[in-house]
Order: sequence, then structure tokens, then C-alpha cells
Amino acid sequence: MADLHLKMMRLALAEARKGIGKTAPNPAVGCVIVRNGEVVGTGWHKKAGTPHAEVHALKAAGDKAAGADAYVTLEPCSHFGKTPPCAKALIEARVARVFVAMVDPNPLVSGRGIQMLKDAGIAVEVGLLKEESRELNLPFIKWIQTKLPYVVLKSALTLDGKSATASGDSKWVTSDRARREVHRLRGRLDAIMVGVGTVVKDDPLLTCRVPGGKDPLRVIVDSTLRIPLHAAILGVKSKAETVIATCSCDHAKMEALKAHGVEILTCCESDGRVDLADLFEKLGARGVQSVLLEGGSHLAGAALRAGLIDKCMIFLAPKLVGGAGMGLFAGEGATLMADAIRLEQVRVKRVGVDLLVEGVPVKTKSQNP
Repeated sequence: MADLHLKMMRLALAEARKGIGKTAPNPAVGCVIVRNGEVVGTGWHKKAGTPHAEVHALKAAGDKAAGADAYVTLEPCSHFGKTPPCAKALIEARVARVFVAMVDPNPLVSGRGIQMLKDAGIAVEVGLLKEESRELNLPFIKWIQTKLPYVVLKSALTLDGKSATASGDSKWVTSDRARREVHRLRGRLDAIMVGVGTVVKDDPLLTCRVPGGKDPLRVIVDSTLRIPLHAAILGVKSKAETVIATCSCDHAKMEALKAHGVEILTCCESDGRVDLADLFEKLGARGVQSVLLEGGSHLAGAALRAGLIDKCMIFLAPKLVGGAGMGLFAGEGATLMADAIRLEQVRVKRVGVDLLVEGVPVKTKSQNP
């Protein structure tokens, strides 16, 4: 029986993954309805303001939901928002048991959906594949608890640690397959961020170029507004907006940029540059739950030193540049190897001929509040 429960919750997690990158500011949630060992209904949350996963699964199950087991990747909601509470829907469908992977991390509602089910006489079990469910919604969890976005640093390096040659050439470090993986990643996160140096050098579009993928919000960190008005990103046709974060007071340049349809986001200044902590706070306030930090060694270095990176995704190509070249982080770094920032929860996998190394930076004492 335990194997059946694990199998059904894994199926619910697979349903939830269909919504990654599409549900903000809501979490990605999946639900499976099972009666007598048979799946009679599945569902996933598709977009904020539309029915939740439980409603889709119950609709698919119909009358078979009565007396069935429901497997949900996140605690069913207990309050009226843009949609009715899912805990109430499960009660009205007369399910017998509900298996919940994890409790809702929102401190305002945490545990209330579970209690509502229990008060209605429905047996509830919590914690089945909890860690898998938590990893699925790390951006939502951080945002709902801190109102700050989850920041993923992505970079591509050669085996000798170069992101570009000494001449600045960086096309292309990794293989086509690795670059397709990056475009899929863009489609799953809310925003993509680069420094103005990357815009000037590479003239990128910062769009998601995979079938069915959505473009992320494009954020350019440009402290002095030196972005050229002919930059390709200012003319990109996309449903997603382009935001330029600055601490400049050049109102003429601001108006010229606004004429191209971009938004100017004025931030606090730190050492003559945009204060990244202030920028992330402003992005979080507008509902941005996740940011892909993709370009610029100065931007990456500043974010690393400030302890603002939640996860690193570094693609390593089987190439050797030699010579000077350019590294991932500019600016002051550790003087002793003992002071280097360590990564935990490290995973390594092949992506074509390249390697993808993922890990969570461990904050130093100076980075912790």
C-alpha cells in the first residue's frame, strides 16, 4: 500500500510540474483522485485566477470522487480568493482521505485547509514526498515568506573557468543542447536579468525560444543609462515587458527609453551602482517570484558578494581557452581558499557534451543578517 501512495503522489507531482512558470503568483500544484487503486481524475493549476488543481481533478473524477483518496502536492486552500476554497470542494465531493505532500508555507493560511478537512471527518496524512514538493515550489516559498524573489545564477564556462576569450568572444561556450536547456529555464522563471554590459556587447533579445514557452520579464541593470537606443531588446515584440533598473537622474534618456515602450525602475544607489537588494525588493513587491541572473560578471559578482543568489546553475563545456580570458565573477573575491563560498546540495548531470553543476551557495557570516 505504501508503494501505491508513493506512486500516486509522484503522479500528482508530475501534474504539478506542468504548471511551473505559468501560475505566479500562485504555486504550481497537482492533484490525483484514486478510487480502489484506480486513477479516476487528475488535474493541475494552470494559471492564477483559474480553478486550482483539486477542482480539475474532481471534475474529471465526477461521482467516482465519493469515497476516493485525493493526493495533493500542496495543502488545499481554505479561503476565498479569486476562486473558492479547494478544501471545501474536496469536502463536498465526499472524498474519504486526503494525502498532502506539504503544508502551505503562507503563515496566514498554513494548516487551516488541513484542519477544515479534519473537521469535516476526512482523514488527512501530511508529509508524503514533502521534499520533492518543496523543491517544486522553492520560488513561491521564498516569495510568500519574504516577498523577495528566488534568484538563480546561470552561467556557461569552459573547463578552465572562462566565460569568454580575452577578446570578449563568448559565442558559443556550450553546445546547442545546453542552450536549449537554458531557454526552457527562461520559460519557467518569472524574470531574466542582465547587466547593461551584456546588452552592449551581445545585443541579446532575452526571450524564450522553445515551442510553447513564455517570455520572462526582462530586467536590465543599467546604473547610468548607457544602453543604446538601437539595442535589439528595446524593439523586441513580446507579451513580456522590459524593465531598466537604474539610479541615474538623466530624465531625457529616461523619456527616450520610455518612448520605446520600456519601464524605468529607479532604485537606491550603492557605490555608484544600482543597489541589488533594493532592486530585488522592488521586483518582489510586484509579484516576481523568481529571477534568472544570466549575464554580466560585474552583476554576478555583486550579487554573490551580497549573498543574493539562492541557486547556481553552471554549465561546463569540454573546452580550454587558456590565456587571460574572462571569469564568472568580477570584483573582489576571497583571498584565501578557506574563505571561498561553498555550494551545498550539489548535483551534476550531463546535458549533451556539457556538464551542468547545480548547487546552493552557503552564505558567509557577513552575508547573514
